[in-house]
Amino acid sequence: MNSVYDPKELQSQTRREGDLLARLPILLAYAKQTCDHYRRTLSDIDVTAISSRQSLTSLPVTRKSDLIGLQAKNMPFAGLNASSSTPSRIFQSPGPIFEPEHDSKDWWRMGAAFYAAGFRAGDRVQNCLSYHLSPGGFIMDSGAKACGCTVIPAGPGQTEQQLDIIELLRPEGYSGTPSFLNILLQKAKEQGRDISPINKALVSGEALTPSLQATFTAAGISVSQAYATADIGLIAYETCPDSGLVIAEDILVEIVRPGSQEVVADGEVGEVVVTSFNPDYPLIRFATGDLSSIMPGASPCGRTNTRIRGWQGRADQTTKVKGMFVHPEQIERVRLSHCELTKVRLVVTNIDENDQMTLYCEVSDAERTDFECSDIDMARVAQTMKAITKLTGYVEFVGSGSLSDDGIVIEDQR
Repeated sequence: MNSVYDPKELQSQTRREGDLLARLPILLAYAKQTCDHYRRTLSDIDVTAISSRQSLTSLPVTRKSDLIGLQAKNMPFAGLNASSSTPSRIFQSPGPIFEPEHDSKDWWRMGAAFYAAGFRAGDRVQNCLSYHLSPGGFIMDSGAKACGCTVIPAGPGQTEQQLDIIELLRPEGYSGTPSFLNILLQKAKEQGRDISPINKALVSGEALTPSLQATFTAAGISVSQAYATADIGLIAYETCPDSGLVIAEDILVEIVRPGSQEVVADGEVGEVVVTSFNPDYPLIRFATGDLSSIMPGASPCGRTNTRIRGWQGRADQTTKVKGMFVHPEQIERVRLSHCELTKVRLVVTNIDENDQMTLYCEVSDAERTDFECSDIDMARVAQTMKAITKLTGYVEFVGSGSLSDDGIVIEDQR
């Protein structure tokens, strides 16, 4: 392997680890000086002594699930951003959670993922992640442009128009969720449309199932995965089929026992915790809420960084639907918006490779007699759910006592 996006992808693991750990005390001192959040959380810690994996575990974990509350107290970024740095854009992901972006080249570090997926200068990429409020579209956009590609900012939906664009502009590549690529393939087959120009894809936001991978291969599309978040950008990316995901450069990844600060043994499933050396947004031991595990050995592609097995679930009840996070707090807001609802549970399923949400709602018989709450309307509740989560779902009313008292607000059955 001698063709990579960044020569650092081929450096020895010893050199990479030594470089990152040497930079770690400098990063921590910088964060402590310029970020309100770390000025508080690291106030009693001698950061100059944090120069090993073991000493890193002594630092507190900042959990993505806590950002909603932290940001509400200190808008917009809870003081995790460098006060000396002014973002070019502010995004709002479901929660709501706010994220910054800066305009420097490949700020999300996605170029390596596109390059590993076969994208090269001059390729046209139809980018079908959303550009509206959430950063997904911009994350993919910046990575494709870093590889010299021309981006068609299509966003999701509008299937007919998407097929028109493919036939007219003949893009070589697709970026977006795997489920939407599957929708485009199905619609094209139904209508006899030509989408053969697309021969490669970089997908993210959802799990790439074996059945979907087989569908794409049969259609002549080489598909690779990228694991990225709206806070950190690229965390890991696929370089060879069925060989896990290679961790990106310039971050430290730990796999931590959920709810703790303790690193698990290699191979054991735990929560992905990342320390990012981004001077604009220097996240320290940031717990993503995603589960994964370390894979043994090196990638057959020749890249030397550690591999993870990819997404293996969630450490909390937050789940991702069609590339968008849905939080328990959002589902509670839906319940509180309708006084007739006493208990709710969101069940997420996957039918024909498409995510579906159904909100099961207990309705109190006593509430039915209240004049203001007498108009129990599934469509009204569904409208509220869409407004809060930015996703369309079904609503079903069930009798009082139908939902278990097990604390589960979001049940992922996929």
